Amino acid sequence: MGSDHAPQAEIDGALSAARDFGVGVILVGQIEKVEAELRRCGWRTNGDRGIELVDAPEVIAMDDPVATSVRRKKKSSLRIGIKLVMEGRAEGFVSAGNTGAAMATAMMVMGTLPGVDRPALAALIPTKSARPTLLLDVGANSECKPYHLVQFAIMGDAYSRSVLGTVKPSVGLMSIGEEEAKGNDLTKEAFPLLRQVSSLNFVGNVEGRDVFSGMVDVIVTDGFTGNVMLKLSEGLTEAMLSMIKRELTSSAVTKAGAVLARPAFRNIKRRLDYSEYGGAPLLGVSRIVVVGHGRSNARAIRNAIRNVKEFSENHTSEKIERGIAETNASQALAAARSG
Repeated sequence: MGSDHAPQAEIDGALSAARDFGVGVILVGQIEKVEAELRRCGWRTNGDRGIELVDAPEVIAMDDPVATSVRRKKKSSLRIGIKLVMEGRAEGFVSAGNTGAAMATAMMVMGTLPGVDRPALAALIPTKSARPTLLLDVGANSECKPYHLVQFAIMGDAYSRSVLGTVKPSVGLMSIGEEEAKGNDLTKEAFPLLRQVSSLNFVGNVEGRDVFSGMVDVIVTDGFTGNVMLKLSEGLTEAMLSMIKRELTSSAVTKAGAVLARPAFRNIKRRLDYSEYGGAPLLGVSRIVVVGHGRSNARAIRNAIRNVKEFSENHTSEKIERGIAETNASQALAAARSG
């Protein structure tokens, strides 16, 4: 209920996911608004199945203060939806609402995996190589301690190995220069801590341009910087696609060329479109949580639900927990905290 286009985008995406993926979807929200939107979609008359409704009278809005809203609004769609996962009625939870509230509620109701203090949102960034770069955190933690970045690196490494199938993921630390002495206090203090974790293939500092090169498998940063980077890349992508479209339709010659190149441009657009990825998984909590943009459209919601389906079928949370244990996360984090 808390996104920019709620509940229309969520309902359209849920109906699409139920039909395309054969999954059941529980819509959690203010029942009268949800039912009205479902009627607009012809849900009753078209016989769409796989949709269940659960009433949640309260809403945590984008501009609500996280700490007080999570505590006071116990009948919010966020709180009730995450409880449904913990009760075993759902495999995972999707939200395009308040990111901070989603993380806080997930930590409060679900708890974190052993060895994890702060969950992180992880985004797959398309690159010029065949495989994407995993960037985290992209918005869950605006302010971080150096050992939090170590924690993100361990989770990103585990995700990359266990889910993406990368044998020995390279891990980079986002900074303003490759030299160890470059950066702010956070990156300067995190650098030696990351180097001490022998299980990580830490390659040192990386710069903003390295995100899209595909040369590094995992890049860690604080949630403020990561969120700015993510949204900057999305805005740049939209601007570039718009400029290319305008140039390709500017004359008869370019229009003819555009017709021939249409399959290639369609593939590029699909790789760059954020709605194809659906949302970012919240790594480090004990169950599946996927958080999408506040401006998520129906396609993004549909694909976020697809992500939950795939995470469930692939036992992603269990693989990450195993991966964290294999990297001796508890010992590494304890050393980082004491440092």
